[in-house]
Amino acid sequence: MKFTDLFFVYIFMAALIPIYFIGRNTVYRNVVLIAFSLIFYAWSNPLWLIPLLISIFANYFFGLMIDKFRGTAKAKMFVAFSLILSLGMLVAFKYTDFFVTNINAAFGTEIPLPHIALPIGISFYTFQIISYIMDVYWGKVAVQKNAGKLMLYISLFPQLVAGPIVRYSVIENEITNRRPDANDISSGITRFIFGFGKKVILANSLYAIVEKYFGTDLSTLSVAGTWYGVILYALYVYYDFSGYSDMAIGLGRIFGFHFDENFRYPFVSKNITEFWQRWHISLGTFFRDYLLYIPLFGKRRQYASLFLVWFCTGFWHGASWNYIIWGLYFGIFIFIERLIGNKRLKKVPAPIMHIYAKIVIVVGFGIFYFNDASGGLPALGTFFGNLVGANGNALIDLGTQTSLMNNIFVICAALLFSTPLVPWLRTKLQDTNAGQNAIGISTIVCNAVILAASSILLVNSTNNPFLYWQF
Repeated sequence: MKFTDLFFVYIFMAALIPIYFIGRNTVYRNVVLIAFSLIFYAWSNPLWLIPLLISIFANYFFGLMIDKFRGTAKAKMFVAFSLILSLGMLVAFKYTDFFVTNINAAFGTEIPLPHIALPIGISFYTFQIISYIMDVYWGKVAVQKNAGKLMLYISLFPQLVAGPIVRYSVIENEITNRRPDANDISSGITRFIFGFGKKVILANSLYAIVEKYFGTDLSTLSVAGTWYGVILYALYVYYDFSGYSDMAIGLGRIFGFHFDENFRYPFVSKNITEFWQRWHISLGTFFRDYLLYIPLFGKRRQYASLFLVWFCTGFWHGASWNYIIWGLYFGIFIFIERLIGNKRLKKVPAPIMHIYAKIVIVVGFGIFYFNDASGGLPALGTFFGNLVGANGNALIDLGTQTSLMNNIFVICAALLFSTPLVPWLRTKLQDTNAGQNAIGISTIVCNAVILAASSILLVNSTNNPFLYWQF
């Protein structure tokens, strides 16, 4: 079941909300959320509940044992058991085919690929479990002694299948004590609808352009055409994933949970370090807190830890070399920026820094997109006209100009809403009573228009996946 299924919006949520709010007892509400979360997750494939439930109950036990034997070697042993189980399941489901393929290529073997189906959301809930176990071990949070409450934390459907990666410490108190009020419900509905529109109206429209545009022979694209296609792809990924995060945060808010932000207008960044402080924040902070500062290489080799983080960031996204290259690519620029230092970077004129950041980001999304299935990494050569080749590529072509003109309104809207202009205007209007009234009326109107337009667009839609479900 997807957030952008009409069934989810008009049947699932229409049933859940009254059932949830009919009782005021938190225990009752937790049971309702667990039941609906398991239904939501099992909708596509009930068998995916097996690894999820194994992870939940095994780590519930490991958490209790870590707390019981705190400060002893046994506590470390149970941490190791948890990591082996969680990461072992993730590797088995997600990376087995990748490893077998590369072993066959390296040694000339013919080991058959097992083609194990990847349970949706396993990358996200695995990291949530790891954060919980490590925080219990480090004493940052109290162990959860109620299995049902831990199940709610891990299986909560808004963030279960595509994030954000919610820390246990963020909602620890709200699992037991929450009282969603009218403001929570109203804000949550608005956030959900805006995310809904991001996905259905903008992300889907952008992807239709990208799919059609890159459906041709990539080697024949012009230089401008390649940049055009990858810029639209970058915007698509942003609206697809940030739209999902908005819907997840909004749904959580409706039920009384306050998740941390996952995106903060990343395309306004002046450098790559800032970009990753604004993009997929929950993943970046996870690696920062649970991998970067773990002294695997010692203090004298801090940059080895940095590259390990970026290798893992890329590999987390998928079992393909282009994702690993993509992660290391960004790691190299962050390494360079660290060597230069913030003080020196601030002395560089802002326009130059913005141009530098945008070029690096767009080329990065080219690496992200151009895997073997889509034409291979050599297609990236068209960014610069294949200058190393004999023929090169044209600077611009008629097809690019036509596509740009035919989709100019969608593209302009996508560029506009990727900036914080709307929040800035909202802040300015809040200073007066008339402005506040205008915000209230415009919010209601926008909600109605976005929901109606998105629903109409989905009526004949048969496939409406989120990109990050595959991760």
